[in-house]
Amino acid sequence: MSTSALAFTAAAVLAFVGLTPAAPRAEKARAIPAPVADEPAGATTSEVVVLAGGCFWGVQGVYQHLNGVVSAVSGYTGGEKNTADYQRVSTGTTGHAESVQVTFDPHQVTYGRLLQVYFSVAHDPTELNRQGPDVGPQYRSTIFPTSEQQASVAKAYIAQLDQAHVFKGAIVTTIESGRTFYPAEAYHQDFLTLNRAFPYIIYNDLPKIENLKRLFPDLYRRDPVLVRAGR
Repeated sequence: MSTSALAFTAAAVLAFVGLTPAAPRAEKARAIPAPVADEPAGATTSEVVVLAGGCFWGVQGVYQHLNGVVSAVSGYTGGEKNTADYQRVSTGTTGHAESVQVTFDPHQVTYGRLLQVYFSVAHDPTELNRQGPDVGPQYRSTIFPTSEQQASVAKAYIAQLDQAHVFKGAIVTTIESGRTFYPAEAYHQDFLTLNRAFPYIIYNDLPKIENLKRLFPDLYRRDPVLVRAGR
């Protein structure tokens, strides 16, 4: 789907729910405890995790504004290579989730802190196969760990948050190991930064950046690390 077609779709969604482009979304972001179990800080110089939590524009934007993140690339994870394109993934039949491959420096930010941001700011982990106006398994809440330790920390953290009743509903986030990440089309990369006046971004995603700044002032950085800057 072209960018212009996406703009029309987003505007139509806003019109349907009776909102103007300037109306901010009532975000559900909240302060939550850090994970009790985490990876050792600074055990490696670079680490990668893939996170899915609704439309990848907002998730990518959040992590691009996070200190310690080296890169955040939008893409597709969970299905086959030959179906890793926007039109096919949008049908909800490919097994893919819109996701973001986050490369980070554990000397600056731990994996556990990335998960804390993921559950509190990047998306609502209690929504099953949807996020806000976006519905389908391609918008599911899923962690794609790149190691057994990552999977173990994520599983323990989900149990910790559920036991503490941090959210009104149960966390539905799944953990899917051994899946390949495929980068999304170029026009999806850095979408939040390049399209801050886009209605969907104003309504759904800019509040996430404000919540990141409010809840994690020590992790927030004003200037995002962009995909295009690394090319």
